[in-house]
Amino acid sequence: MQLRKLIVGLAAAGLLAPGLASATDGYFQQGYGLKAKGRAGAGTAMATDAFGGANNPASMVFVGNRIDFGADLFSPRRESARTGSSPLLGPIDGRADSDSNYFLIPEFAYNRMINPNLSLGVTVYANGGMNTDYPGGQIPVASACAGFMTPLPNPGPYNLLCGTGSLGVDLMQLIIAPTVAYKVTPNHAFGISPLIGYQRFALEGLQGFAGFSTSPTNFTNRGHDSAYGFGVRIGWFGQLSDTVSAGAAYSTKVYMKEFDDYRGLFAEQGDFDMPANYNVGVALKATPKLTVIADYQRINYSDVPSVGNPSAGLLQCAGGNLAFCLGGSAGAGFGWHDVNVFKLGFEYQYNAALTLRAGYNHTDNPIRAQDVTINILAPGVVQDHVALGFTYKTKTGGELTLSYMHAFNHGMTAPSFFSNFTGGLPAGTENIKMYQNAIGIAYGWKM
Repeated sequence: MQLRKLIVGLAAAGLLAPGLASATDGYFQQGYGLKAKGRAGAGTAMATDAFGGANNPASMVFVGNRIDFGADLFSPRRESARTGSSPLLGPIDGRADSDSNYFLIPEFAYNRMINPNLSLGVTVYANGGMNTDYPGGQIPVASACAGFMTPLPNPGPYNLLCGTGSLGVDLMQLIIAPTVAYKVTPNHAFGISPLIGYQRFALEGLQGFAGFSTSPTNFTNRGHDSAYGFGVRIGWFGQLSDTVSAGAAYSTKVYMKEFDDYRGLFAEQGDFDMPANYNVGVALKATPKLTVIADYQRINYSDVPSVGNPSAGLLQCAGGNLAFCLGGSAGAGFGWHDVNVFKLGFEYQYNAALTLRAGYNHTDNPIRAQDVTINILAPGVVQDHVALGFTYKTKTGGELTLSYMHAFNHGMTAPSFFSNFTGGLPAGTENIKMYQNAIGIAYGWKM
């Protein structure tokens, strides 16, 4: 009964955490569990904590009885700017930094051995990162925003996307993953995690695009809306020798109910599923103290129309094809393509009490140049991450883990999408960029 209360409490804490964000590999976390984060996310072939429901369900039967909980303080710094627009447009140049800079990401995991070959557990984790909060007022009233992007009453001054007031989005995704794992041989196991998804979303300041929406009254400034859904993750884990282990996992889409309050924004009348993804990994014990871990992950953002459909669909919408309007059956989206993620981690057993970690993570930039304008809302452009961490085992058998991650500043510059509506006048170029830091602490123990 106490365990059930603890699980419910952690889930509730995740649901209530304000402004949850975790944009590193697109809007996935670089890893799940503070030990994996200290290795830059590498962990498909490791069984060092109970976060298998997020990494590899099959690893849980090698973990034993244990509980892990912690939190990450995540700090993304976002900046967007438009320069070089024609003075005849007003102009529409501007620059803004996002004001939302700190987010707390809780995590929780539990595992129980039913017998030597069977385990049951649960992992609670989060995704997010399309969280921005730009102040408005960069573009004056006497600008082209008053005409070509604001068919509805919109007095100005304007934000970077020709809406009024502050501009930004808030996306949080929470996943609860009950997990069962079974050893089919002493060294090989399979696992499965039903994925129970919850997500919350809000958008403000996009009034300038209301003329492209299939439902302008269910499009922007609607407050927070939420949705639930379900998917499944399966995995395999194998101890190939005394020095080599390997693993693989695949997650289906988490099929979510539509955001009714934003059915005029997201494709297919408010649909916003969590994308399918898969990962494979290997861990090599290079010396008795040093383990080298390598992972590859693929995240299929393009299979989610509201994320993957190109923003160029707005041009077909302007030409009268309503299917390509925001909220339409083929509605314009953020234009994110699928990404490949490569993770390389190192774990060094310094002594019986102290384990040191380090890692490097490289991901593709999901954003194409032609979609930079709409991605002022969600500039998920970082590509290179480094991480450090350690675990200290206390005299009572507890494990205190700390990790630090830095994602290097990365940006994109491309012609403004507004050029399509200026009658040949240059609308300038846009630049989006971001860097990130995160520091986390966790505590776990075997039971």
